[in-house]
Amino acid sequence: MPTALITGATAGIGAAFARRLAADGFSLVLVARDGERLSATAEELRLRYGVSSEVLPADLSADEGLEAVEERLRRGVDLLVNNAGFGHGGAASDVPVDDERRMLKIHCEAVLRLTLAALPGMKKRGRGAVINVASVAAFFPQGTYSASKAWVVSFSESMAAELAGSRVRVMALCPGFVRTEFHDRASIDMSGLPGFLWLSADKVVGEAMRDLARGSWVSIPDLRYKVITRIGTLVPHRLAAEVSRRFVRR
Repeated sequence: MPTALITGATAGIGAAFARRLAADGFSLVLVARDGERLSATAEELRLRYGVSSEVLPADLSADEGLEAVEERLRRGVDLLVNNAGFGHGGAASDVPVDDERRMLKIHCEAVLRLTLAALPGMKKRGRGAVINVASVAAFFPQGTYSASKAWVVSFSESMAAELAGSRVRVMALCPGFVRTEFHDRASIDMSGLPGFLWLSADKVVGEAMRDLARGSWVSIPDLRYKVITRIGTLVPHRLAAEVSRRFVRR
């Protein structure tokens, strides 16, 4: 039975990955800060899908949390999903620098360290995959969040190129607006966003798994967002930033 380790596994896209991979017969390692919620998630998956789920409470903004997950990855997994992340409800210039540093720790350093902890074992076994959850925000300048997600995309593409020709894959997943707890937790007002732009977490995960099987380096679920991100790469950054600001009212 293959094993998948998922960070941020108790809600949103991480929970959707857990459901999908459990249904596909993976044994799971679930990582998040809230141990009680992790245990409840693991029990729900066991009852619904009959799979075992290892629970690993860890704060990825702290070195001790990262080290615990790195150690588990070095013991071997078949799939790593770097999903943990969060947003801020204010402009970057108004956010305390310690909060911005925590974001970079989770979005960039954790993705770097956990990916590099998982890859040696995958390369040795000649199989495996890493999915790094980024965002369409990577293509639209919008504070530290989009900057960190742009780094995730660039890093993932670099690793994918390095591993080209092997059976080990690395892919960046760039979803658009997904109905999760993300925006509520960040106190971001999304009332102005048109309803047709919302995606379900299960749809995002389904398309991600399809794109991974196809060998994609970057997965952008849904045709609408493929068009939007394409436009974002063609127009001047200043215009892209203004469009992004108007969609997400702070």
